[in-house]
Amino acid sequence: MKKSYLVDAMHSDIRLDKWIKAIIGKFPQSLIERNLRNGKIKINNKKNKSSYKVKKNDVIDFYDFSFKENITKTRVKYTPSKSFLKSNENLIIEDNEDFIVINKRSGVSVQGGTKSRKNLIDIFTKSEIFKDSKPLTVHRLDKDTSGILIIAKHRKSAQLLTSLFRLRKIYKTYIALCHGEVQKNKGLWNDPLIRYENNKKIQENAETLYSVIDKNSSTTLLRMKPVTGRKHQLRKQLYNINHPIIGDDKYKFFSNKKSINKDLMLHAYNIKFMINGVKYTYTAPLPDYFEKMIKTKRLNFENF
Repeated sequence: MKKSYLVDAMHSDIRLDKWIKAIIGKFPQSLIERNLRNGKIKINNKKNKSSYKVKKNDVIDFYDFSFKENITKTRVKYTPSKSFLKSNENLIIEDNEDFIVINKRSGVSVQGGTKSRKNLIDIFTKSEIFKDSKPLTVHRLDKDTSGILIIAKHRKSAQLLTSLFRLRKIYKTYIALCHGEVQKNKGLWNDPLIRYENNKKIQENAETLYSVIDKNSSTTLLRMKPVTGRKHQLRKQLYNINHPIIGDDKYKFFSNKKSINKDLMLHAYNIKFMINGVKYTYTAPLPDYFEKMIKTKRLNFENF
């Protein structure tokens, strides 16, 4: 059995494995790698690696590839209660024919996985808002990060928004509370970040514009605008300059559980982009616990 696909201009210059996950399905990386090695996935009739950057008009062939071996088979879909579904629908900031914008609460993943069942995609799959479509992710927020999240309603919208993110045409602003006093009031963090994929070490450059909203000797309230979109970018960069985010249980300097705040003080506050000459701007108010912490630390968010 052979299935062939033609790469369009919108998805040109992205990694082959990411193209497969975006267009074909959320397959495990191990499954993709195995089929590439075995020659069951070919690009223009040639074997290639998952890191290959696909180009417009590339022909990608799948030979005897088991499309049913999808990552969703490894987990049980989360079914929300009616009250929990309603509570998430109440967090919607924008609802139009192409996408919704939600003020995501901390503690809920965007997508389900082996370590997390409660997730927004499964939740909104049960919503009347998506009765004639299905929710599609176009970007991610960490499970414990709150704030602005866009979910597409159909494939065309998802492809457009994903392309805008990839081309850095969507501008995001985050608010964070971090330990210690950040000395410079504004600047650019530009440094290499390390991550691992299937035991392979990957180094990626990360850029973030930042400015101090308010600070004292123990805490700094920051505004951050990421230029790149690396995994855990803001959390890692603040950790690297010895100012980890309050409530971050992964990137931290101490192990005293009593001194760790339960809530991650990182919030996706604002997002801006343009489609067909129309400007879209959305703002997600800070969670109550975040505002309370700002007051507890005697900082002023009104300066923002």
